[in-house]
Amino acid sequence: MKFEIKRERLVDGLNDVMKAVSSKTTIPILTGIKMDVSTEGMRLTGSDSDITIQTFIPAEEDGQQLIDVAEGGSIVLQAKVFGEIVRKLPTNEVEIEITGNFQTHIRSGKSEFHLIGLDAMDYPQLPDIQDDRIFTIPADLLKTINRETVFAVSSSETRPVLTGVHWEVKDGELVCVATDSHRLARRKTKLETLPEGEYSVVIPGKSLNELNKILDDTSDPVEIVMTNQQVLFKSKHILFFSRLLEGNYPDTSRLIPSEYKTTVTVNGRSLLQAIDRASLLAREERNNVVRFSTNEGSEVEVSSNSPEVGKVEEQLQAQSVDGEELKISFSAKFMMDALKAIDGQDVVIQFTGAMRPFILKSALDDSILQLILPVRTY
Repeated sequence: MKFEIKRERLVDGLNDVMKAVSSKTTIPILTGIKMDVSTEGMRLTGSDSDITIQTFIPAEEDGQQLIDVAEGGSIVLQAKVFGEIVRKLPTNEVEIEITGNFQTHIRSGKSEFHLIGLDAMDYPQLPDIQDDRIFTIPADLLKTINRETVFAVSSSETRPVLTGVHWEVKDGELVCVATDSHRLARRKTKLETLPEGEYSVVIPGKSLNELNKILDDTSDPVEIVMTNQQVLFKSKHILFFSRLLEGNYPDTSRLIPSEYKTTVTVNGRSLLQAIDRASLLAREERNNVVRFSTNEGSEVEVSSNSPEVGKVEEQLQAQSVDGEELKISFSAKFMMDALKAIDGQDVVIQFTGAMRPFILKSALDDSILQLILPVRTY
């Protein structure tokens, strides 16, 4: 196997697949990156058995020769070492040659490295995915959906299914829900290209975070293929496989209240900043609780009191306050996460009482819904 490749393109490809490689894997060969070279180009694959990322570098793109292949073949190289070497090579021209016993020679300018490779036949095969349940979504919209939901997944492994986001397809709509049982984030999206039938999967939050790092902020379509054990995201030159979480996701629709006693409409950005200021004192307490109260008129008060540190009160002008007067306490972090997901728009907050979950949504549309459980303070 022998070829020449442009260093910057190899670095880009390695950066993508390295996101799937973990040093903690129990399968030694998975600490490596698999390289398959043919006259068409090079495929790089990285995996930690939960996530697998494959990227393709074409031999020629836009009339520019990126890879010059003298002889094709496959090899697995230690991801960390190979990645560091390629990044620090002196010129943009890199020649890689594999000789007997997987001896790998990497040359660039006056620099030459010799690495010991592994047999690519020992590398696990990619999952075989049939394209029966497939739909497309623009990359920037997919990133937005992930950003608005993933933060609410559980970080505790006691209920593994809650560490993922529940994706459900039905009635021409994709509904994504994440909850850690103290808060919930839901995003609905109408899609043109949904296949017939209803189906649902639970995708690990960690996978969706990694996917967001790879996708570009463009409206290029990403194809999504769902099977019973795997989900595949396909964009221009990248395949991103993730295993799915097993188990039944709880029915979260019952958690969302249907009637409300108090409704507040307020600018999301100013509320976020007020809570951020109030949490400066609350941070010293382990639960970081902020109080929110409505009184007569359209002002609301955000306050926090920490016996050791001091207290803060701030009046905030709301657009409107309807219904009963209310005093409620909640986690400043949860509230700030929810407001960031709604992203600076005017926010409608609907309360059913001081001890009941309350919801936040954008005043402009109800595709995003955030639900938070209040904190008991006596």
